[in-house]
Amino acid sequence: MKEQKELEPLAAFQPWWEYPMSAFNPLFIVSSEKDHTQANIQATLIRSRLKKVPRFKTMFSNLIHYPRYSLYWSKSDPVPPFISREWKGHEERHREALRQLTRTDTSFQMPREVYEDPEVTGKNRYKYFERPFLPFFQQMPFSVVYAVSKAEPYTFPPTSTKQLSIPSKSTVGTQTDYRDADVQTDPYSPEYVVYQDSIPELLTLATLTWGRGLPAGQAEVEMIERAREKRAWEATLPPLSDAFQYEKRRKMMNEMERKEWAFREQEIEKLQEIRLEVLKELLRKRDENQNEVNMKHLNARWSKLQEAKEAKMAKIQRTHISTIRKLVGNGKNIEGKLERRNIIKDYSDYASQVYGPLSRLGCFPDNNSEDFVVKNYYLNTYEGLVELESCLPDFVTQPRIRAPKPKVITTKAGFLKRAARLDYELAEIHKALLDKKNKVLEAKKPPRFLQRNTVPQPRLPTPTLEMTSSEEEEIEMAVIYLQKLLRGRVVQNMMFEGKEKRLELIQELRTCHALQEDEKLVKKAEKQVILALQQQRNLHEHKVSLVENHLAGLEGRALAHMFDFLSKELVRLQEERRIHAFVMLAERQRRVREAEESGRRQVEKQRLQEEDQIFKEASRGSWVYGGCLEGAKSNQRKLMT
Repeated sequence: MKEQKELEPLAAFQPWWEYPMSAFNPLFIVSSEKDHTQANIQATLIRSRLKKVPRFKTMFSNLIHYPRYSLYWSKSDPVPPFISREWKGHEERHREALRQLTRTDTSFQMPREVYEDPEVTGKNRYKYFERPFLPFFQQMPFSVVYAVSKAEPYTFPPTSTKQLSIPSKSTVGTQTDYRDADVQTDPYSPEYVVYQDSIPELLTLATLTWGRGLPAGQAEVEMIERAREKRAWEATLPPLSDAFQYEKRRKMMNEMERKEWAFREQEIEKLQEIRLEVLKELLRKRDENQNEVNMKHLNARWSKLQEAKEAKMAKIQRTHISTIRKLVGNGKNIEGKLERRNIIKDYSDYASQVYGPLSRLGCFPDNNSEDFVVKNYYLNTYEGLVELESCLPDFVTQPRIRAPKPKVITTKAGFLKRAARLDYELAEIHKALLDKKNKVLEAKKPPRFLQRNTVPQPRLPTPTLEMTSSEEEEIEMAVIYLQKLLRGRVVQNMMFEGKEKRLELIQELRTCHALQEDEKLVKKAEKQVILALQQQRNLHEHKVSLVENHLAGLEGRALAHMFDFLSKELVRLQEERRIHAFVMLAERQRRVREAEESGRRQVEKQRLQEEDQIFKEASRGSWVYGGCLEGAKSNQRKLMT
């Protein structure tokens, strides 16, 4: 305990990086390289080292180009510089301990280090195709953006006989065939060095990149040809040092400038034409899409109307069937007599309600019929069928078909058997019936010889009633004529009734089968008359509607003026009554206030009179008292003298 107490003051001066792990971590969990990396990331990206320094000129500014403060990176590092930032694992610590031991003990031999095979050409080959990423090489946050360094032009070293110094570092780019096509971006472009006093023609294509000019097409080839022509033209230009050919140089440059402007105008026109074509194509596609959408809407609307029509037709058909069924049922019992149920007839007729009840009468014999369906595992599932098939014998799954033997229909003596004879007779009868049914009537052959036509027997004479006198004969003829008239009238009435019943059908047939020119003309005239009547009716309705609209407008205007006047009068009357009430209330309040004021004035006058009286009495008493004092003083003087 004493040693611990003695060590406690020393621990107060011990730095935090020398504390034991148990001082920070009560569980004493050993850290790894991952924890070290995470700690480095937190120390690098910590925001406490970024300090905001205000700018006094723009301290209250909200503009982007005039910020209120600036961010400065604090150079103070919480970790001392003598502390190594590299991770030392358990193996590295073990090696460090062995090295220290070799320094102190010369007899101890350091064990030879055995390095593991990196397998560069094996499974670890992919690790050597990407450059290392060192995020902690510089202790700066990732949010800091450095300015792009400007590349200085390459200068060739002077030629010398001395040996060139080999640089200690070199940048190497790698290219491999082991790369997926989906990951391949731009082709590899190696670095190049241009010799002094030489301008390669290939450098004119340096501005072209993959996907933007490469691989070269017709436009790029034309551009290369124009560049070659321009370089040839520049070679023919007079030099600037020749003052005599300055005017010629200026003319040549003006001509070339006009040519370039003309070429540029052509390019602009081509671009405009291409844009116009693209715009036309976009408009055409938009119209097609709009037409397609409209067609879809029309088809959907048409399908909905068709479904509604079919549903309505089905409903009408059901109503028609129900009505016909009711009419047939009413026709069977016209007199409306009540009949008892004939049970014997119902059970003897297999089409009655006993054997086949109708569902429209409220009877559903097949209701819940699925409850009686046999549900078998061996019949409803594939596994059950396979198991059932494995249990069956071979002759079921592999049937053996045998050729049928001919039926013996004769006896040993050569006679037909009785059953065969019956079949034979039935086959002959069937054949005779088919021949008779399919027999074609042959045309009568003309007679070879003259034949005598038989004369039919004459009809027996109609018996007549002998009349005794001419009057009875006339009566009989009148009765016969009357019968003819009645019969003709009956037939005429039947025809008229049939015509009235089928009048619509007759008119439809006439309209559909009007083949004669006269009927066509009549129909055309009727159509024109109907159209004229419809047009006349429409004009009349239009005129009537105009007149009604005008009258309605006049009536509405008059009613609006009248209602406006009445509403204003009502408001004026209400305001007048309200003002009159206010006036009466004000007059009443004025009178009350005048009465109160008059009462207060009377009280004030009485109080003033009383105060005046009191003042008078008080002044009179003071005068008498003063007179008495003066008399007393004079008497006292007299006595003293």
